[in-house]
Amino acid sequence: MSARPGYTQNVHGLVMVESQVEGASPRRATLLTLCFFSLVVGIITGYGAVAFRALVAIIHNLAFYGTFTLEYDANMLTEPSSWGPLIILVPVLGGMLVVFLVNNFAPEAKGHGVPEVMNAIYFNQGRIRPLVAVIKSVASALSIGTGAAVGREGPIIQIGSSLGSSIAQLRNLPTGQRITLLAAGAGAGIAATFNTPLGAVLFAIELMMPEVSTRTFLPVVIATGAATYIGRISFGLAPAFEVPLAAIPQVSAIDIEALIIYVVLGVLSGVAAWMLIRSMLITDKFFKKMPGNDYTRHAVGMLSVGILMYVLFLTAGNYYVDGVGYGTIQAILRGGMTSLPLLVILFFAKMYATSVSIGSGASGGVFSPSLFVGATMGGAVGVIGTMIFPNAGINPAEFALVGMGGVVAAGTGAAMTAIIMIFEMTRDYNIVVPLVVAVAIALGVRRMLISETIYTSKLVLRGLHIPKERHSNMFMVHPAHEVMDRAPIFLDAAMRVSEAVEKIGAKPKVASIVVVAGDRIVGVVPDVDHLYAVANEKANATLSDLVDEDFVVVVDKTTLFDVIKRMHRRNARAAVVVQPCRGLPRQSDVRGVITKSHISDSVVSSMQNYLE
Repeated sequence: MSARPGYTQNVHGLVMVESQVEGASPRRATLLTLCFFSLVVGIITGYGAVAFRALVAIIHNLAFYGTFTLEYDANMLTEPSSWGPLIILVPVLGGMLVVFLVNNFAPEAKGHGVPEVMNAIYFNQGRIRPLVAVIKSVASALSIGTGAAVGREGPIIQIGSSLGSSIAQLRNLPTGQRITLLAAGAGAGIAATFNTPLGAVLFAIELMMPEVSTRTFLPVVIATGAATYIGRISFGLAPAFEVPLAAIPQVSAIDIEALIIYVVLGVLSGVAAWMLIRSMLITDKFFKKMPGNDYTRHAVGMLSVGILMYVLFLTAGNYYVDGVGYGTIQAILRGGMTSLPLLVILFFAKMYATSVSIGSGASGGVFSPSLFVGATMGGAVGVIGTMIFPNAGINPAEFALVGMGGVVAAGTGAAMTAIIMIFEMTRDYNIVVPLVVAVAIALGVRRMLISETIYTSKLVLRGLHIPKERHSNMFMVHPAHEVMDRAPIFLDAAMRVSEAVEKIGAKPKVASIVVVAGDRIVGVVPDVDHLYAVANEKANATLSDLVDEDFVVVVDKTTLFDVIKRMHRRNARAAVVVQPCRGLPRQSDVRGVITKSHISDSVVSSMQNYLE
């Protein structure tokens, strides 16, 4: 038998006592405890990033030079390998090991990681297997170290997310807190990778967090701050990329000619992001249809990447597109790469190499390749701009920076993240204004060409759709008296169903019936349709037999958020709204009724401005 609600007095005159017996349930942590867990996540993720970069260095040096050493600077162009033309086979051999690990231990480790994290947040209650972090680390280090054109941020994001999820599962935290720690781990991964604490927080907010509030924001900030600190004591305080122009203060506004070229760059960045998304979808579909197994498909893909690397080495003097590609980006930002044909070739080469690497089965991120694509395109546009407007003060390096931000923002859909991260990665304040302009245009152009991002497009292929807009739950702040049905029908508990139907007459457009015994509230029939549906079958039954006793009682100024929370705790279908009173509420105190249909109507009403 269901429990009857009890009542006690409070400052409003009435408060419901939520007397319900629950079984085993998750243990909600206090905010202080959650922040402590996020600190642990941030510290471990920071050291995880250090270990991951060391693993990449070891594998890269073994694969390219046959030496065991940690000496590896990703911001330098790769030195020629001692293997000569046999370097073509290095990505293939690494790819075989990646396929073995992914197929046998963690299929989630395949690809660029972020879609799997988003899938865990929206469709798996924030659960990620702990094994994923280990397999993702090794598989991605193998892919990057042996030349696959992927980034290291995706793996570290998945590593941090897996850690946060694992701690939450170990402590049996509820879904909301589990997702919070997962998002904190993702933010910590970005922060540790790029030394960008602010951008990492925005990354978590824009892409990972379904809810933004103090209880979710604080853990993310703590985790990203801790990971950034670990990264700085391990790698130093320098930004991710060195930009010589950053030390030169801007003494005048941008020339109108340069601003026009920045606008064009914004349009091209949106198109480039669309091209990257489409190329990844096409190659993924191509390799899935290719005859053979996962080993042969990935071998074919990585063989083509190896050939591309060696052709670039023979014709341009370097492999350029291998691994994360930071060396090429850094060369462009230093102003040492201004050959227009080379920049255009590298733009298409990296897009091809990344799409084939991911599509055929490599493990690694797409954030760094997006930076590469944006840098080469932006540099090329800057070179063309200097030809058209030689006196406009156009610098290809600054255009490369703006291109990086434009492609990242358009590709990921995280505009604020791109703006802040590009600034943090370069510390160049001069490009903030053109960066904002280009990012806005790029994002708009990409949205016109394709609605999905580089992350969500992969999920859509599985039939999983991530919301592109996150609306504020404005309906939650409305008081109960603005949402309730103000004219419920009051019927006596002893009345038979047939008598009730006869008294009501034609089916009214009313949401609920309040059943009373004298002046005492007995229960609620939340759906009047139910009364008419059983009128023939249970004509002689009394209303007390049909009444839903698991209702809640709220005062008229209670916010809808609290109403929903109380209804959820009692598993109630209705809430009786009363005026403040002393003692048990009576029929004379009732002001209305709120049912689940009222709540859904309120949700739709609050979204009308966005749905039109």
